[in-house]
Amino acid sequence: MTTERAIIAIPMGDPAGIGPEITMKSLSKKEIYDVCKPLVIGDAKVLAKAIEIVKADLKINTVTSPAEGKYELGTVDVIDMDNIDMAKLEYGQVSAQGGQGAFEYIKKAVDLAMNGEVKALATTPINKESLKAANVPFIGHTEMLEALTNTKDPLTMFEVNGMRIFFLTRHLSLKDAIGQMTKERVHDYLIRCDKALQRLGVEQRKIAVAGLNPHSGEGGLFGMEEVEEIKPGIEAAVQSGISAVGPVPADSVFFQALQGRYDAVLSLYHDQGHIAAKMTDFHRTISITNGLPFLRTSVDHGTAFDIAGKNIAESISMEECIKLAAKYAPKFTSNTL
Repeated sequence: MTTERAIIAIPMGDPAGIGPEITMKSLSKKEIYDVCKPLVIGDAKVLAKAIEIVKADLKINTVTSPAEGKYELGTVDVIDMDNIDMAKLEYGQVSAQGGQGAFEYIKKAVDLAMNGEVKALATTPINKESLKAANVPFIGHTEMLEALTNTKDPLTMFEVNGMRIFFLTRHLSLKDAIGQMTKERVHDYLIRCDKALQRLGVEQRKIAVAGLNPHSGEGGLFGMEEVEEIKPGIEAAVQSGISAVGPVPADSVFFQALQGRYDAVLSLYHDQGHIAAKMTDFHRTISITNGLPFLRTSVDHGTAFDIAGKNIAESISMEECIKLAAKYAPKFTSNTL
């Protein structure tokens, strides 16, 4: 029985960055079309230039709705927002038109997802400075998606080589992040992580919590955070029916997850989980935003302004991003968080 290919919306990102290039490189691969129906939201003129830059054998098919797409290798289906002045486009440069354009592509993709016309979003890089230049009141994708969907505190998950990592805290100093490691927050996040995995169709959901201090504190010898906050939070989650263990020393928990001992790891702070994922495979580390009404995957790198327009950028991350959206799209359930 053949599974129906899901339509995946791909907002092309900042036109002055590598987003259009890596998107066109990705859509020149047969394996992408084997698993999904990719639909690019962007500017057709920029995408045509990207095809020229990467020397791909592709043609653009402009559509006004997802239902009009051909979704066949060699043809790139595009909803053309026609919002970029090519005479003013400079690769690698911050610009208001780039920031405004990137925001409009995301907003259109969100509208399509909210209307059920696409099954998921696979997002490309945007630039914070360009957003600021355009007076877009958001610093990144997560904040945009949070506002556009009226979602509170979306949950970030990385996936790489089958290992899944959640984050208890994100963009905080390490000192401030430690202050957020309360038993209440650990308990709440483990419940949310379990629900997020369930939405993605993960049936076995054993979650390990990484330790903070060396050897998870050695019972208080190297810090009391595990004793006073982290372990009580885990115990409360177990009492709530969650399959959670830990804290497991951070120098071994990610390796064990890669070996299949755990279905996910809850990282306590930003770099703890980022380093583990990116050292495993930088290019194949993909971010999933949980808690939204729809599935969203994203590359975990920036606009790479220094190499934009030069046909240097690797498309591996973008390919994996689209494939992961296709993998989870058939299993993804409606938002119950």
